[in-house]
Amino acid sequence: MIEIQGDSGRKQGRREFLKAGGAVTAALLSTSAFADTPQKKLPGLPSNPKTPEAMPTRNLGKTGYKVGIFSLGGQATLEKANRFDDAVPIIERALDLGVNYIDTSSIYGGPERWSEQYVGKVMARRRNEAFLATKTKERTRDGSMRMIEKSLQLLQTDHVDLWQLHDVGTMYDVDQIFAKGGAMEALLEMQEQKVVRYLGITGHYRPEALIECIHRHDFDTILMAVNAADPHHYSFNDRLLPLAVEKQMGVIGMKIPGRGRLLSTWTPPPIEQQKRSWEGMTIQTDKPGTLRMREALYYTLSKPVSTVIIGCDTIAQLEENVQLAREFTPLSEGQQSELVAKAETCAKPSLFFRFYDRP
Repeated sequence: MIEIQGDSGRKQGRREFLKAGGAVTAALLSTSAFADTPQKKLPGLPSNPKTPEAMPTRNLGKTGYKVGIFSLGGQATLEKANRFDDAVPIIERALDLGVNYIDTSSIYGGPERWSEQYVGKVMARRRNEAFLATKTKERTRDGSMRMIEKSLQLLQTDHVDLWQLHDVGTMYDVDQIFAKGGAMEALLEMQEQKVVRYLGITGHYRPEALIECIHRHDFDTILMAVNAADPHHYSFNDRLLPLAVEKQMGVIGMKIPGRGRLLSTWTPPPIEQQKRSWEGMTIQTDKPGTLRMREALYYTLSKPVSTVIIGCDTIAQLEENVQLAREFTPLSEGQQSELVAKAETCAKPSLFFRFYDRP
């Protein structure tokens, strides 16, 4: 059972606030959970005092937030069930090392939303040290309102810094999101009511739907797959990344090692086992990848991204990634091209998420 800060009146007020919409929301605001605090505006941006010494920082697009180039993803150990003793120390250690951006989602860890639970355990005490990002996979306003209500409860906070549309892959997604009663209405309402600070989109499938989203709304950020395999299949580098930069969006890179498949240290599971996994359902391989983690990370960081998110299995893995970020120097165009060529033989397994049939 997750402990929620505040008394039962605050919790009831939050529920009523989030169920309300439009003019009703405005009418309830004076008695809602968000109005019983002295201020009716969001607190200042989070600040982890260790970040400037820990690693290079970059602007998170037009938000102006100075984000460390390595950020903590909400998957790997952070999405596995009943792993509080492993996951919570990873999050704590990340903040101690100067990480100042934490990514999670309402679907990480299944219906129990383990990832948000683990992050919430830390946010209850250290909320001001991390820029906190979560997501809604729901495509309707009402569904998304339920998602943010639960996210706030599990994350043990009254606001998130970034609320994102999760996994926008096709025009079907886009049309649902922007339809009357679609998820976009929830994002805009929650931003107006100071429940969320910034709005973003995420995706790893194909670039066209994300490009359409950017044309339809002035989003603050985009979380997108950027790795050395990308140029080989349905590239995000060609049009999507330049458009995001042109719009001054914060660009967060993900799928850096392609769930490990880009790395020479990856050991392929048996083919039949791969077929039963999300990663191997469409593309199987009996060969490891071709890059070292340093090469995979530095390729992405040499692109115009604000930060990268990587889920970590252990504290040792986290510490290695932070150390790589601390030592980062940009690769030349020639070095980047060499890594793209080197990644060609493992490009399809590393981009497995682009080969599903979707509506």
